This record gives sequence, C-alpha cells and structure tokens, in this order.
Amino acid sequence: MQADDARYLKRKYKGGSLDVHPTEKALVVQYEVEATILRETGDPMLGERKECQKIIRLKSLNSNTDIASLARKVVEECRLISPSRLPEVEQLLFYLQNRKKSAEKKEKKQIKPRDLTPFEGIELDEEANINSIDDYVELLYEDIPEKIRGATLILHLARNPDNLEELLQNETALGALARVLREDWKQSVDLATTIIYVFFCFSSFSQFHGLITHYKIGALCMSIIEHELKRYDLWQDELQKKKKADILSKEYEKALKKYHGLLTKQEQLLRVALYLLLNLSEDTRTELKMRNKNIVHLLVKTLDRDSEELLVLVVSFLKKLSIFLENKNDMAEIDTVEKLAKLVPCEHEDLLNVTLRLLLNLSFDTGLRSKMVQADLLPKLTSLLGDEAQRQIAMCILYHISMDDRFKSMFAYTDCIPQVMKMLFDCVEERIDAELISFCINLAANKRNAQIMCEGNGLKMLMKRALKLKDPLMMKMIRNISQHDGPSKNLFIDYVGDLAAQIGLKEEEEFVIECLGTLSNLTIPDLDWELVLKEYNLVPYLKDHLKPGSAEDDLILEVVIMIGTVSMDDSCAVMLAKSGIIPALIELLNEAPAYLIDLMHDKNAEIRKVCDNTLDIIAEYDVEWGKKIQSEKFRWHNSQWLEMVENRQMDEAEPFMYGDDGEPFLQNGDILERPDLFYSADGIIPADGAISPEFFTDFQNGDLLGPQGFPSSSLTDGYGQMGVTPARPATAYGFRPDEQFYYGYTASR
Repeated sequence: MQADDARYLKRKYKGGSLDVHPTEKALVVQYEVEATILRETGDPMLGERKECQKIIRLKSLNSNTDIASLARKVVEECRLISPSRLPEVEQLLFYLQNRKKSAEKKEKKQIKPRDLTPFEGIELDEEANINSIDDYVELLYEDIPEKIRGATLILHLARNPDNLEELLQNETALGALARVLREDWKQSVDLATTIIYVFFCFSSFSQFHGLITHYKIGALCMSIIEHELKRYDLWQDELQKKKKADILSKEYEKALKKYHGLLTKQEQLLRVALYLLLNLSEDTRTELKMRNKNIVHLLVKTLDRDSEELLVLVVSFLKKLSIFLENKNDMAEIDTVEKLAKLVPCEHEDLLNVTLRLLLNLSFDTGLRSKMVQADLLPKLTSLLGDEAQRQIAMCILYHISMDDRFKSMFAYTDCIPQVMKMLFDCVEERIDAELISFCINLAANKRNAQIMCEGNGLKMLMKRALKLKDPLMMKMIRNISQHDGPSKNLFIDYVGDLAAQIGLKEEEEFVIECLGTLSNLTIPDLDWELVLKEYNLVPYLKDHLKPGSAEDDLILEVVIMIGTVSMDDSCAVMLAKSGIIPALIELLNEAPAYLIDLMHDKNAEIRKVCDNTLDIIAEYDVEWGKKIQSEKFRWHNSQWLEMVENRQMDEAEPFMYGDDGEPFLQNGDILERPDLFYSADGIIPADGAISPEFFTDFQNGDLLGPQGFPSSSLTDGYGQMGVTPARPATAYGFRPDEQFYYGYTASR
C-alpha cells in the first residue's frame, strides 16, 4: 500500500504464551498480529493473520537483581504483556536468575530438544516465521552458506512443537531438507547438524517417527556417525604425528587449536544424530535394524570421548540396548566394560548414575562380571557405598559379583565389609533392604570375610538383632558365618542357648530352619550337647519332625543334620538311640530312593550324576528297589525313543509341493524365505552375513505410533524410571546365580 493509504490499514495485536529463552537470559513472547485493510467506508476488505515472537533480552540480570522491579519494568515497556501477568513474569525472571545455580548443583532433569547445546551458527538476527517457509526452502537450493541459513530458519520453527504439524504437511520443505542432507552432509558439519536437528525435533514425538522412516533419516544418521568416528581417528593420528615431529612447534599448537574446534562441532553432530536414533529405537523392530547395522560397536567406540553430555547420551543408549541378549553379547565381545570402568567414579552425577545402571544390567552375565573385577571396579564400587545417591546401584553390582566364589575373598582386601556392617546396624527398619542383606549373606560364605564380620562386637550385634526381629535372612547370614572353622566358630558358644531356645517355640519355619542350621554347624569339642538337648527338651522335637510329611523337606533335612552333629558326642548318641530316633531315621531313609528317582532326570547335570550313582549303589543292596530303579530307567529311555519316532513321523508326513519348474517348495514359499534361517544361536544375523539395504520400513506402510509427549526419551530419570525402555535385569535380585534375565529380539517383550 502507498503511504497515503496507511489510514486504511488496521493492525491488532494479541498476546500469547510467555516463556524463558532456552540458552540466553531472555524472555520469549509469542503473539499474533492481525492486519486488516479497510475500505474508505471503514469496512474490512482484506485480512491476514501471522504468528510472531519477540525476544526480550535481559543482559543486566544477575544474582543481585531486584526481580520485582525488573518484572515491573518489563511489563511497562512491552505492550504485548498484560499487567495482569506480572506474577508470571516475576516467576520466569526468578527461574532465569537461578538457572545457572541449578546447573551447578547438577540437579536431575529430563533432556528436551531445547537442552541440546546450540552449536555455532544456530542463532540468527532475524526471527523465523512459519508463513515464510517457502522462502526458506528456496535457500536450500543455493550455495552452502545459504543452505545453512535456510535450514537454521526452518530449525527455529521446528523447535516450537506447535509448528511441527504444519511442517509435516509441507512435503516440499521436508523433502528438500532430506535431499540436501543426503547430498551435502560431507561438505559442512554445520549444515548436517542443523538438518538432523530439524528431524530430531520430529523424533521427539512417536507419531512423527513414520515421517523419519519415510525419508530414511535413521539409516543416513548411522552412516554419518560411522564416517565421523573414522574422521576422529584420522585427526588423532595426524595430531600425534605433528606432536612427535616437534612438540614445541607452532604448527602443532595451530593444529591442536583447529582440532579442538573441529571436535566441538563433530560432537554436537554426533549428539543430535544419536539422540534421534535413541528416540527411533522406541520401536524394537527399528532397534533391531540398528543392531544389524552395528550400533553397539559405534556407541562403544564413542565412549572414548571426553564430552560429558555426549557420554550421558551414549551410555543411556547402551543401557537401553543392554536388556536384549544379542546386544549384551555384542558388548561382551568388545572392551565395553573396560571403557565404562574409566567413567567410575566421575564428577558428573548423571553420567555416573547411568553408567552404574548399565554396569548393573551387564553384571547378570558371568563373563562380564569377571571383566568388571579385572578392570579394577571392585574398589571403585566399594568407594561409592558412601555416596547416598549411588549406593543402591553400586551395592547391587557388588552383590552380583559376590555370587561368584572366586571373587568373594577379594572383598576382604577392601573396606567393603566394615561399611556394609555399619549399614546393617544403622538400619532402623525392622526388615533390612533385600539387596543389603543378600550381599552380606554372600560375603559371609567366605572364611576371611566372616572373621572380619565378627571383629569387635560384630557377632554379638548380629545375634541381638536377628533374635529380636526373628529375621530369617539375617539368621542365614549368621549361619554362613558359623560354617567356617577357626576363632569365629568358637564365639558361638555364648549363643547356643539362645539358638536352641528358638527351636521349641512356634516361630516362623524359615527362621527355625536357619537356627537349626547354625546349631548344626557348631562342631565344637568343648560344647556339651547332652546338656543342651536336656535343658531345651530338643529330643522330642527332633523325633517328631523325622516323620515323613510332618514338615517341609528343608526342615526335615536340617533336623537330620542336627542329629548327625550332636551324635558325635557319645552320651548324646546313646540318648538319641534310647529315644527311638533310629527307627525313624531308617524309615525316612527308605523314602530316599523315591526322591532320588524323581531327581534322576533333573535339568542339572551334576544332580543327575549323583542320583544315578546313588541309585546304582541302592540297587546292588536292595533287590526290590533295584527292580523299581531299572523299570524307571527303562521307562524314561523308552519315552525318549518314542518321542523321537513320533517327531520323525510328523516330519515325513509333510509332503513337498512342487512348482511349475519342478523344484520343490514348502508351504507355497521358497524355503530360503523362512524367517528362522535368519537367526543363529548368538542372535539375529542375516543368513548371508550381509546387511539389508533397507534400514527402516517405508513410511507408506509403517504404522504411526501413538503420542507420548515431548520428548519421548529421557536420559537421566534413573534406575527403574528411565523414559527409554527400563532394564528388566535391574529389578531382579535372588539367590540363584544361574538365573538369566535377558530378553531376545526373537521373544515377546
């Protein structure tokens, strides 16, 4: 319009949302401008509406600023902010004033797209406008500097979630971005980072994952990451050559400065690309494709970096992957544990926390536990028991290590045992944490550890607490201590009466079993067992619990062991013989072959071997049992043979179908297309060893996942609460070291 027509133009401003700037000390005001062209009569003729934003920079804001006065000044000078929003402005200014302090305290927070550190060149003097998107797309067809500017303007739009739906509809813009990334990513790190950042904003929402699949951005990111890691190796080699040539050379100093500049940009690129892949791995089918493209090896290689923000992301990604058997096996084949050990301990709380959680997942594997010990993690983890924030996870890893007998003795050479004993005695709850007491039970199974536990008033305090609370787990720990010969066993003489008094009472059966087991371990020459049996009237109890079916098998077994221990005293042996216990023992012994026959086909090979040898001995001395044993062995062998025959007949019953070319095929399909041929015992691999060229399924055929909020993944929300898929291994603690808690991609989650 001409200047003299200005009276016919009417503008109307409408204030919108108010927020803090993600990186600067500034407020961001979103507002709407409605421009209307009026006729001479004043009637509206043409109208247009645009969404805009205004940035109010607060360079003078510091820790001493009067927030109330500054808020009033902002409201007075900015007509877009209503005076009624003064309290909201004060609150935002207070947040800006304390944001740096919060970062110094390393408070845990969810990582959102705006938390990615802006790289050089992301800020522009002009404000991006969704209505100018076509102009930005035009820039993508120019030279590299213009492409970077156009991509950056689109990125400014994409960082506002409200614009994503509209950008999704603009196939021209997204197609141009994908094309430029595919063709020019090697020419400019800034350009590649900016475009990937745009698609990362989409990846934060599950419903947009199909878009990224359609443009094959995930596969391209994998290629970019692999290329950049190779470039990193070349940079380091070149830097080392120049350093060896002349350490005082100005050329080396110049090269070192250039190296750090390149490294900063490269790590920003790696970070945004890996974060995008982490979001996409929400779908396990997509995650499997990443695994087939060697994502584990790429991530482990990135652990050599020093950037804490990048390492948090990489370790979190590995943690998510580690719950699958195939990925865990990949990590076991390379030096994953050794690289993770270098991060323990570290000053960055979030990095330390997620590293420990990854180690916890890996510690379910016996071989990886061994690598942890070899990497000198035992004293490092022990030192973390004093850190309240990391204590629980560190203890769980130590518990897993303590399940291996070969490592139990190593704990005696650290300050671990005094620390856990103090934690036991400081616990004010009636029931001690399962992880803590389980760890102590394992440690007590070693003689040297048990001696350390008994030092000072250790055994006295353990007995006092166990008897007061009737705690079966603490009594199990005491029982393990009592099994070792030496000075620690003699300390139990003072507590024989207390233990024996529990036997006749109607206590919880588990607690009584542990008390009996502890007494049975006390093979002490100076102990007068006859006096104990008489004073606590234990003979009737022992006799009554020898009858088959009178109690659980575990309790009956402890009774038999107890009888064996006290019978080493001649006077006790006579007393028991007169009480009629011997016939009860013989009757119980007659039940043994039936139990052995039941266990003859146990899954444990050692149990089968012992049972087989024992049954052979019984068969030699008892004709009747010999016939039963022979019959059972024949029945088992016969059932195995019949099952084999039936399976063979079923296989032969399936005829081959023949096609027109005379070649056989199975179930109307080429046998080579059967999916089971693409799986091996070690995991899922292509049958021919090649990697499929298609990384993601086509967008047209893909299902859009439901919305999950913004963002879909959190890297720091911790153990059992990770936004990324939580690790099942990290929640299971038992007493069986042979349990396996890993999932496979072939199995249902």
